[in-house]
Amino acid sequence: MALTFWQTLVLAILVLFLGRGLNRIVPVFREFNIPEPVSGGFLASLVFGLIYFVFDVQVSFYMAERDNFLLVFFTTIGLSSRFSTLKEGGSSLMVLLVIACTFLVIQNGVGVSLAYLCGINPVLGIIGGSITMSGGHGTAIAWAPVITDKYGLANAAEAGAACATFGLILGGLVGGPVARSLIARDKLKPLSSEHITVGARNGEEREQIDAPAVLTSLLMLAIAIAAGVELAAWVADIGFFLPTYATCLFIGVVLANGMPLIFKHMTKPADCKSLALISDLSLGLFLAISLMSMQLWTLVDLALPILVLLFAQVVVLVVFCYFLIYPLLGRDYDSAVMCSGYLGMALGATPNAIANMTAVTRHCGPSSKAFIVVPLVGVFFIDIANAVVIQLFLGWVG
Repeated sequence: MALTFWQTLVLAILVLFLGRGLNRIVPVFREFNIPEPVSGGFLASLVFGLIYFVFDVQVSFYMAERDNFLLVFFTTIGLSSRFSTLKEGGSSLMVLLVIACTFLVIQNGVGVSLAYLCGINPVLGIIGGSITMSGGHGTAIAWAPVITDKYGLANAAEAGAACATFGLILGGLVGGPVARSLIARDKLKPLSSEHITVGARNGEEREQIDAPAVLTSLLMLAIAIAAGVELAAWVADIGFFLPTYATCLFIGVVLANGMPLIFKHMTKPADCKSLALISDLSLGLFLAISLMSMQLWTLVDLALPILVLLFAQVVVLVVFCYFLIYPLLGRDYDSAVMCSGYLGMALGATPNAIANMTAVTRHCGPSSKAFIVVPLVGVFFIDIANAVVIQLFLGWVG
C-alpha cells in the first residue's frame, strides 16, 4: 500500500498528537523525558508491523520530502546560535569530539569481540558497531554494497537496516532517563540565564508570533537553505563531502550573527519564537515519518547473537556516559543534557540526539551550549571519523 505525500503528512501529524497524548497520560514517559515523536512513532510502527504480520500488507510511505524537514531543522539550529555560545562551547566541543571518535573504536571492538565469541561473521560485528549505531540508516545503506561485494556478506543490507532500526528506537528511549538520573543525583540546575528559543523550557519564549515574524523567519530559513545547498554542491565539486544539512547549519550560524550587525534594528533570529515553532515542527515531522516507517519485522530475522551484540552496545554506551563522558564534560547541567544527546547520536542519529535534548530541556531548563556542541560533533565530524574507523576494522577482520 503506497501512500502519497499528503497521506504520509496526515499520518505524521497524527503520530505527533499520539505521542503528545501518550506522554500526557503515561507519567513515566514524561518523567523520563521520552521525546513525543519517539513514543508516538514507535507505537505507530508497531501498528504497521502488526498490519504486515496479520494481513500481509506493507504500508509504503512517501519519503522524498522527509529530508527537507531535516534541512529546515538544522538550519533553525544554526539561526538560533550565537558566537558567544560557540566560544563557550569550544572546550566541550573538543572533549566530546575526542570522546566520540574514541567510542567509534570501542563500538567496533565490542561488536567484533562478541561476534567472535558467538561464532558469527566478525563483519556483522562491525555492522552492529559504528556502521549502524553511530552511522544510522544512511551509513548502513552506503556500506552495504561494499561489504556484500568485497567481504561476501550477502545479507549486509538487511542486517544493517535491522541494526539501525534497533539503535534508533533505543537511542530515543535511553537518553532522557540517563539525563534525568544525572540531574536528580547531582541536583543540577541550568547554568545560563541567556534567553534562547530552540531548546528552552516550556513557557519561556518571549516574542509574539505574528505574520511578519513568521515571514522573517521563513525568509532567513530560505536564504540559509538555498545558500547551504549551493555550498554543499561546491564542496563536492572540489573533492570533499559534507552533508547538505551541515552546510545549511553553517550558513545559518553566519546569518544569525552577521545580519543583526548590518541591520541594527533587526530582531536576532535566536530571539524569535516563530523560529522555535518552526524548529519543533520540522524535527517532530522528520522523526515521526522516520519512526512510523520503520520496518520492525526486519528485526525478526536477526539471530539471537546479533540481539545480544546490540544490547551489549547499549549497556556499554550507558556506562561510558555515566563514568567518562559526564565527568569529562564537567559534571554540570549542560554535561547531563549533552549526555542525553550523545546517547541518541551514538545509538541512532543526530536528529535523535536533538529530540532527546529537547525533551530534557523542556522539562528541566535550557542548555544553549548542548544545542551547539552535540550537532556540531554529529554533523561535521563523526561521519568522517567513522569512515576511517570502519575502513580500519574491515581491513583487520575482512
